[in-house]
Amino acid sequence: MFRGANGISLDAKGRLAMPARYRDQLVEQCAGQLMATIGIEDRCLWIYPLPEWHAIEEKLKLVPNMHPAQKALNRLLIGNASEIELDGNGRFVVPPRLREYANLDKKVMLVGQLTKFELWSEDAWEATTNAYLEQIQGGELPPELHNLSL
Repeated sequence: MFRGANGISLDAKGRLAMPARYRDQLVEQCAGQLMATIGIEDRCLWIYPLPEWHAIEEKLKLVPNMHPAQKALNRLLIGNASEIELDGNGRFVVPPRLREYANLDKKVMLVGQLTKFELWSEDAWEATTNAYLEQIQGGELPPELHNLSL
């Protein structure tokens, strides 16, 4: 399980270092093989260990692909998917097209989301986090979360 928000610097070649606390787990779980695609709800990237990504592809294959919404989802997720790999130093390159989509510059945030990571520009992460806090503190919780105990 991946959790926590990590501030990381993206170098001029589009590389970033995976935080050490995740490296061993990723090497063990997927030999450092990852899949990155666009986040469809926010301007971020979703990064999955390869086995997790394969499970998503299997789920997508089960849904009839003639429905316009399913076609769109497949085109967005699968059409923008790029394999990435941790190098010997625990770094990986974010493909230029994906960097552009998520507006990634020098300062980025890698955010653990249980079975995947989200990769955000630092500014977008801060803005989104503040917006979520305002919603929650303003009592704008969806009804299904009213009975959740934390």
